[in-house]
This record gives sequence, C-alpha cells and structure tokens, in this order.
Amino acid sequence: MGLSRSAYYYTPAAETPENLQLMRLLDAQYLITPFYGSRRMTVWLQTQGYPINRKRIQRLMRLMGLEGVAPGPQTSAAHSAHPRYPYLLRDVSVVRPNQAWCVDISVPQQAA
Repeated sequence: MGLSRSAYYYTPAAETPENLQLMRLLDAQYLITPFYGSRRMTVWLQTQGYPINRKRIQRLMRLMGLEGVAPGPQTSAAHSAHPRYPYLLRDVSVVRPNQAWCVDISVPQQAA
C-alpha cells in the first residue's frame, strides 16, 4: 500500500483549550484591527498578559485564515508636467535583423 503503519493509525491532535481561547481573542482583535499581522498581534497579546511566542500566533492565524491587510507597493508615479511618449513599435512586427534598434543610456552616479 506504500503507507507505514504509524501513518495509517495516526490521528492529528485537536487544539488545546488554551489555543482555542487565544483563537477567540485573535478573532475579536482582528475585527477591530485587521491590519495587525502576527508581530503586532503577539505584542498585543503580551500586553494582555499572555506570554506567547510569535510563531505560535503565526500558526494560529494561518489556521484561522487571518492575514494582516498590508498596503500595496508604492511605485513611482510620473509627474504630470512630463510628456508621455508614444510606443512607436506597437503595431510593427520585426521580421528581419536591423529593422528596429534599441538604446539604453545608463549614467553612473557621481559623487556629490
């Protein structure tokens, strides 16, 4: 069958009552502060008097499907005064060598 005897008879242990209490606290706090991740949830629980490890909070939050809502990446935005140049090769199919060329100008950073 390709399965060991111990794996066949193994039943995962249920969560402890202490973990269930922590999960209720995490759920209640997540409704108030959904932007808290595992680090800030750990600090919050420690201020509530629970000596707890962050990895345990990570595991419980993952088990509950909770994630901190993080802001998206702050990409650069073009200044409105700068012109927007058209892409000249949009409808051109390059079929032979030397039909389209590309240039990239890199300027090394100079000491101040």
